[in-house]
Amino acid sequence: MSLFRTLVGIPLDFALPRRCGSCGTVVGKSGHFCAPCWQSLRFLPDFGCLQCNTPVAIPGGVCAPCMDAPPRHDGVLAAVDYCDVAKSLVFKLKYGRKPATSRVMAAFMYRHAQRHPQSLLVPVPLHRSRLWTRGFNQSLSIARSLSRLTGQEVLPKALERHKRTAPLEGLGRRERAKEVAGAIRVPEPAKAQIGGHEILLVDDVYTTGATANACAHALKRGGASTVRVISWARVLMDDA
Repeated sequence: MSLFRTLVGIPLDFALPRRCGSCGTVVGKSGHFCAPCWQSLRFLPDFGCLQCNTPVAIPGGVCAPCMDAPPRHDGVLAAVDYCDVAKSLVFKLKYGRKPATSRVMAAFMYRHAQRHPQSLLVPVPLHRSRLWTRGFNQSLSIARSLSRLTGQEVLPKALERHKRTAPLEGLGRRERAKEVAGAIRVPEPAKAQIGGHEILLVDDVYTTGATANACAHALKRGGASTVRVISWARVLMDDA
């Protein structure tokens, strides 16, 4: 760092101190967490259920939801469990209009993304009515932040939600699947982009997998070879 940047950075850091990504406490480095919030994060292992990667008691086993209904995607790569700290970042990004939060999420998702360097990044789409209301797609924001770290290409228009769906919060697994069925598709021009490629489907939170399954189904019908879900957080069965 040049002397100029050092001298300029000192008063800026004093005037605008770096804060914890969750609670806002002043911390030493931008994008970091304070000690209590850091200790509250529950990092997920790289491998788990053979079909969806959720942590399981017996290595190499299959979790109960996947035994009941095998997913259409090829596994979930989530950075952390959907604990209170993880939830606070999601709310800041989606409803607090703080897009810088996506950079914090992407930094923790990086370890998963780098295992699949040839994959293309495809954000989970929003319906245009939801996009108009919110003003941005949080999944696209995360995908772009992740791309800056990995160099992977982002395809923001590879998927479209052409059917408006009701909010999924509060719905069970089957109700969610029914609500999003047929709501997502690959536009014809995008098929040439995804054909034969591995896809990392980017989202903020993986809950029951209903939306991810709908996206994976559309992407594979569009020609994608594999579709893995990569997310900041994941709701585990014990948390649901």
